[in-house]
Amino acid sequence: QLTMSLNSSTLLNEENAQGPKRNTECLESLELQTPSSFQDNLLQQLKLASQEVLEKAKKSGRSKCPRCSSSRMFYCYTCFVPVETVPTKEIPAVKLPLKIDIIKHPNETDGKSTAVHAKLLAPDDVTIYKYPCIPEYEEKRHEIALIFPGPNSVSVKDIAFHLQKYTKKGVYDNDDDCSREPFLKQAKVEPKEEEKSLNECISSKRSEGTRLKKIIFIDSTWNQTNKIITDERLQGLLQIELKTRKTCFWRHQKGKPDTYLSTIEAIYYFLVDYHQEILKENYKGQYDNLLFFFSFMYTLIKNAKCCVGKE
Repeated sequence: QLTMSLNSSTLLNEENAQGPKRNTECLESLELQTPSSFQDNLLQQLKLASQEVLEKAKKSGRSKCPRCSSSRMFYCYTCFVPVETVPTKEIPAVKLPLKIDIIKHPNETDGKSTAVHAKLLAPDDVTIYKYPCIPEYEEKRHEIALIFPGPNSVSVKDIAFHLQKYTKKGVYDNDDDCSREPFLKQAKVEPKEEEKSLNECISSKRSEGTRLKKIIFIDSTWNQTNKIITDERLQGLLQIELKTRKTCFWRHQKGKPDTYLSTIEAIYYFLVDYHQEILKENYKGQYDNLLFFFSFMYTLIKNAKCCVGKE
């Protein structure tokens, strides 16, 4: 399902002595698609932090990674940190309602992955693994789901219902606090209140037992996903498909539906749906800043493409 981002350090050459010719050749080689007005409007409606820091960094050109000293534009895609010209305090921090594991294909070029955006913007809630080094999920599969389309995949709104099938035992038993004390020994409790209390406790435990705590995304091109998705460690996990969203990605894989999203888009749209369908809360842009880098690059590439077309 997930397509990849392009290498920003290749595309976003600083405005220096390399000249316009090289930039033009670079843009043409990327086979960029002309964005639709629908995509423009979608990204313009996001509630984003100021991107002035990225504008300044673009004008300054490439800078050093504070950890490995590599020359990068905006951020280091191997260390998952902003470069020296992009102070961390000027990058928005997004708090997520659950943890996210991203499994990256070993043959996927680091600089092409939008997964790093999630790690940069939600560092406390996102972990990136390079396949085959991934966790064992078997013991907690009742609270974990995998974003991947398939014949048995479900929609976001059906997560809670289907997670019930993955619980290893009943959601409550004779040792639970709810059922430890016989009803007759509970002093001065009216039958209706007593029944209500028990039902609330059972409901609470069922909710706890089927609550999603972690979501997994595969970070690779569509043709590379088979090796990861067939890994025995991912078998038996609930699979979720995002069927209604369309990509704004500028390097969409040919022959694939426009519902195949880049990794950061998939993460963003899943969280928006999760917020509305599972948390049952109005969405007010809480996760929009996950597209902080993505939207900036989209606009940059669109403008550069327009310039190429005019030459």
